[in-house]
Amino acid sequence: MSAVGGKVCAVTGAGSGIGRALALELARRGARVAISDVDPDGLAATAAALGGEVHETVVDVADRAAVEAWAAAVAAHHGVVHQIYNNAGIAFSRPVLDSDYADYEQVLGVNLWGVIHGTKAFLPHVIASGDGHVTSISSVNGFFAQSRMSHYCASKFAVRGFSESLRSEMLTARHRVGVTVVRPGGVKTNIADAALDEARRRGFVPTEADLRRHRTFNEKILRMPPEQAARIIVDGVEAGRPRILVGNDARLVDAIVRLLPARYQRVAVALERRMRR
Repeated sequence: MSAVGGKVCAVTGAGSGIGRALALELARRGARVAISDVDPDGLAATAAALGGEVHETVVDVADRAAVEAWAAAVAAHHGVVHQIYNNAGIAFSRPVLDSDYADYEQVLGVNLWGVIHGTKAFLPHVIASGDGHVTSISSVNGFFAQSRMSHYCASKFAVRGFSESLRSEMLTARHRVGVTVVRPGGVKTNIADAALDEARRRGFVPTEADLRRHRTFNEKILRMPPEQAARIIVDGVEAGRPRILVGNDARLVDAIVRLLPARYQRVAVALERRMRR
C-alpha cells in the first residue's frame, strides 16, 4: 500500500495547477483528501474531478482565522489529519523601485503567512496522528533570486528556512512527523497569467518588456505538466525526503547556485537577456 494510502491529506491552493494535481494524485493513491482554495469555481472543478468523498472549503490562506477554522473542520470531519500540503501561492513581476508595500504584503500574506498559518493550524493534528507529514511548496526561487521578483523570492526563501527549522524541531522532539520543502522549477500552471492579470487589476499597464517576459515564462520556462510534478512530490513525501527538486531545470539551477554562490546572479541576468531575444 502507498504511504499516503488511507491517510487524511489537506491541500491548499487546490483549485488549479500543482494543488489540483496533488489532490488528484493523493486520491489516486488512496488518500482521503481535504482541499481548499480562494477560488470557489476552481475548487468546485477539482472536487468534481476527484469525485466521491472530498472535503472542500473556500479559504484564503492569508486569513489566519479562516485557516484555523478549516483545520478544525477537517479534523472534526475525518477524526484525524495526517498530512498538510501548503501549496497556495501567487507571484508578481515588478522592480523594487516600482513596487509598493501592498505588493509585498499580498505576496508574503499568501506565500509565507499561508504556509505558517497552514502549518500552525494543522501541526497539532498531524503530530497527534502518530504518522504525519508537513509539505510546503517553495520554488527554485527559494534559493535562486531573480530580478523583478523580490516579493516572490523573499517569500520562497523564507518558506525554505521555516520548513527546515520546523524539521529540526520535529527531530529534536522525536515526533513522527516528516517535513519536506519542495522546490519546483518550471511547472505549467497559471501563475504567470495570474500575476499579469493581478497587475492589470491594480492599475499597472504592462510594458512591451513585461509582455515579452510573460510570454517567455509561459513558452520557455513553465513547461512540466503539473501531474508530473505532483507524482514527483508525492513520491518524495512517501520516501521521506526533506528536500525535493522538481524538474531538470531545478536541478541545473541548484547546481549553478552551489558552484557559483557569489556569481550566479550574473549568469541569471545573462540568461534572462538571451531568453528575451
